[in-house]
Formats: sequence, C-alpha cells, structure tokens
Amino acid sequence: MDRAQARKKAEALVAKMTIEERAGQLKYDAPAIERLGIPTYNWWNEALHGVARAGTAAVFPQAIGCAAMFDEEEMQKIADVIAEEGRAKYNAFSKEEDRDIYKGLTFWSPNINIFRDPRWGRGHETYGEDPFLTARLGVAFIKGLQGDGETMKVAACAKHFAVHSGPEGLRHSFNAEVTKKDLYETYLSAFHACIKEAKPEAVMGAYNRVNGEPCCGSKTLLTDILRNQWHFKGHVVSDCFALRDFHQHHMVTKDAVESAALAMNNGCDLNCGHMYLHLSEAVSRGMVSESRLRAAVTNLYTTRMKLGIEQDKERPDNPYDKIPYSVVDSMKMREFNESVSEKTFVLVKNNGILPLNREKLRTIAVIGPNADSRRALLGNYEGTASRYITISEGIQDYVGDSVRVLVSEGCDLYKDNWKKNRIAEVREMAEMSDVVILCLGLDAGIEGEQGDAGNDFASGDKPDLNLPGEQNQILEAALDSGKPVVVLLLSGSALAVNTAQERAAAVMQCWYPGAQGGRAAARILFGEVSPQGHLPVTFYKSTEELPEFTDYSMKNRTYRYMKQEALYPFGYGLTYTSFAYDKMECAADMHTFQKMKAGEKIQLPVSVRV
Repeated sequence: MDRAQARKKAEALVAKMTIEERAGQLKYDAPAIERLGIPTYNWWNEALHGVARAGTAAVFPQAIGCAAMFDEEEMQKIADVIAEEGRAKYNAFSKEEDRDIYKGLTFWSPNINIFRDPRWGRGHETYGEDPFLTARLGVAFIKGLQGDGETMKVAACAKHFAVHSGPEGLRHSFNAEVTKKDLYETYLSAFHACIKEAKPEAVMGAYNRVNGEPCCGSKTLLTDILRNQWHFKGHVVSDCFALRDFHQHHMVTKDAVESAALAMNNGCDLNCGHMYLHLSEAVSRGMVSESRLRAAVTNLYTTRMKLGIEQDKERPDNPYDKIPYSVVDSMKMREFNESVSEKTFVLVKNNGILPLNREKLRTIAVIGPNADSRRALLGNYEGTASRYITISEGIQDYVGDSVRVLVSEGCDLYKDNWKKNRIAEVREMAEMSDVVILCLGLDAGIEGEQGDAGNDFASGDKPDLNLPGEQNQILEAALDSGKPVVVLLLSGSALAVNTAQERAAAVMQCWYPGAQGGRAAARILFGEVSPQGHLPVTFYKSTEELPEFTDYSMKNRTYRYMKQEALYPFGYGLTYTSFAYDKMECAADMHTFQKMKAGEKIQLPVSVRV
C-alpha cells in the first residue's frame, strides 16, 4: 500500500490507544497491546553487510569494500539478498512467537556518514569519503532493501544524521562545529539524495552535537532541514541511548524528562533506549503535547502497515510471508557472496608478478596475523556465516597438492608481546618459498565503534595510520629475504604502507572481504579473476599530513580538498589488463550540455584497445 493508505490505517489504530499505550510504543522494544491485538515488536535490527546478530546469514564484504566496486546495480542486488534473508528469518521467528531484538524487519542500515578522516574507527561502515559516491550507493542500498512492491520488503534507515565521523571516544559529549558550506556540500549531501530518491523509511540521529544542538534533539536538523526543507515522511529514531547524553554529557537539559521532551518536540519519534519512559510525565506536565505524541506513534505505525506487520484484513496475501527459511545461506547466496567479494579487491601496486602462475610455483609462504584470521574477514555489524574461508585456506584449497603452502601468523595483529621465534620462522619460510603472500592490516577489534568487545585501544579510532604491533618487522624480514613479496592488506581504512609501496612486488587492498574472502583472494591472485575495485578513500603518506581529528572543516581533507600528493589517490585501482583509448569525440557543445535535463543521454564515440 502507498504511504497515504498506510498512514490512514495507522491513524485509525493509534486513535484507539491511551496516552500510556502510545508512550510505550515509542521505545525500541515496544510492548504488546493485547486488547488491540498488537504483538510486541522490537525495532532494533542491523543489516550493514548482511543480516546481523540473528544467527546464520550471508556475510558480505564490509560496506567500505562494497563501495570499492563503484557499482550501484550490484549494491542494490546485495541489499535485495539481505532483505530476502531478513524476511525469511522474520517469518521463521514470528511463527515461533520470537520477537526479540534483531528479529524484526526494521534494519538500521546503511551508514552514509562521510569518511572524512582515516583514523575514524567506524569509517569501514561507510561508503567512503566522497558525498556523490556515498549518495549513489546509499540510494541503491535503500532501494534494494525496501523493494518496489505493494508491500515494503524491509525498512531501511539512513544514519547517522548528521555530521558524524568521530572521534569515537568523545562522541557522547562532542560538538561538531561546521560551516554551512561544508554542512550542505559534504555532510548532508548523501542524506538529501537518499531521502529524495530512495525514500528510506527511517533516519537515525547521531550522538554528537552539531553547532551546539544534540543531533537527536536538533530543531535545525530534524525539523527545519529533514521535515520542512526535504519533506521527509518517515520516522526518526535516536542512536542507542543517545538521549541520556543530553543531560549527562552534552549538558543541554537538566534531567531525563527534559531530555525526552527535547527529543520528542524536535522530531525524534522512536527512542533506542529508555528515556521515553518519561514521556507520560512530560505530557502530564505540559512539556509535550498529546498531538505530537500521537503523530510520532502514527509515523511508526505507518511503517508497520507498509511492512504488513499489522495484518491488513482486506489484503492478507503478503507475498513476502511466503519466503522460506531455506533461502538463508543457500548455495545461490554463497556463490553470489563470492562474486561480490571478487569485485571489491583493489590492486594498488603490481610489478608484473600478479597474476601468479601456479605451474611455476613449488612453495608459497602465506604469512601474517591476517593470513588465517576469520575476524579479518568480517568487519563489524556482521552476521554468522556457516563457513569462513580465510586467505590461507583459500590459497591452499586453490593450489591443492601441487604446491606446498607454508603458513605462519608471524606476529600478533597489534600487541607487542609477539614471540621472538616467529621472526625466525618468517625468515625461514620466506627463504624456502618462491613467493611470499604477506597478510597484514587490522580488524574490527582495532578499528570500530566505541566499546566494541576485544578492543584494546581507548576507543574505536586508530591512533595513527601505521601498521600496528610488530607488523613492520615481519614485513621487513620478508622483504629482506630477496623473494618476491605480495602484500595483502585486510583493513577497513587507509594505512600509510610506504615501505610496502617502495619494496614489495605487489600490494592489494582487500578490506574485510566477507565469509568467502579467502576463496575470492585466491582466484584473484592466480588470475581466475582480474582485480576491478577502486579506492573509495584516499591513502595518505603519513598521519602528520592530517588536520586535527576534532576539526570538522573539510580543508585539507579527502581528495576534494587535500593539497599534498597521496600515497594512493581516491578512485585508484589497477587491473591485469592493459588498455588504451583515444579518438573520443563529442558532437555537443557547452550550450547543449547546459540545456540537457536529468536522464538525457548523449553519445561519446571512443576507440578502445585492449
């Protein structure tokens, strides 16, 4: 049903609720209203690169890796697969009356913040540093999740609105100061495109303040821009437990009741947290109007109507109710996942060693803390794969018994307590081998959201752009062997790998390539597939080149504004194919271009030689 029909039905249902019942529906874990036949519903679900935290599901490459495809159509297909698995899970869970967290159809994805600084821990959740690329991929992902049927497949949520990209350790109290130019040209651009073109059902606020206003209670962001300027029709949800920051950290309110009232009055409909437990008191004290409370609940129930969660007696044949659990983690899903992973790898250096010729190799050394690491395949906000194929496993499976594969962790990923005998092992293996595949980088225990389990750093951000721990030592040891070294970087962000660029035979950025990442890596290394990814972020030469992390001005940030030469520039990516083009012709002049409308096409003949 369209939004107008859904809203009319929602209004009729909400009119039957008491004030207390309405207030209860504004929490993420909304209770049942048995007298109205309304079951419990938990709004919190995640689908950043696959259905997350709800059991077995496809684990696609992390979002930043998918961005490296520069492919809107593929992004929409990925999201459609996620929605398919999400519906299948919802159907199975609902049949068992399991309506717990991560079991619903409201997915709080995608993250379309701008990756303005490579130190930001959550940057790998985004589509990179460019507002235009982020917009195109965000629009595609939202369309893929929500579908175009009469019933919405699942509900998407564009987050975090807005001006949010670290530092993680300060996010609950931080005030991002930004000019109007940077606000609209950089930080809001992708949100505007997504809301205008893809119409996400939800928008999530951010933890920080923007120019003094807490995002989840910002009149400027939520009312003036989102509702009034952009005419957003969906619902707004707070980031989780962000409302308590109003009085505990931002100090813009004095207590929980004021915080709940500020958020509600400025447009936050749904609270991921418990501050809206105080809404009944805020209404009774005249701090929030009953009409605003009713409007917020109506916004939420409009989404539920569009999803078919509240059964429409006039149309009980929701086609998505028939999606069986058997589609989850099926062979078709796994094959598609592998094909996606193959498109995300970015070759940034190659002296001709790649692709490797299996027939000419007798021994390969696969070395490094990410060589046999499942965690390095995943990123964060991930699901659970039925099988993980690490880089070393993928290579061993590919070459079979014809080539001996030596495997060593080399050193711990980031701790300085590595055992000294490993460096001897690295040297010995390198000397024994025809080629060394060195798997370095990070994982989501180093870069990620503040408070991630297993994070030994003070917060989720990187302190610098260097390879952490003793990784540079094993890199030097491998290079000093005189054998050709292929460096595979598994990370969600840019690293200053100057030594690898200067001395290694090849360097490839693999991101967090998903559950099938090892198989995809092997097929690329041995030339079954040609690398086709491009960098969605700039790789800088050093941390010292960057402005202060807390400075939200775009001056000297990203490829659009930086003045220095990059180690690897935005959009960069090599392949195994050599080609050239010339004789490009365009019959149209500038006047013709200026008169063209959106969607109009013009022919540009060009000669391409492969």
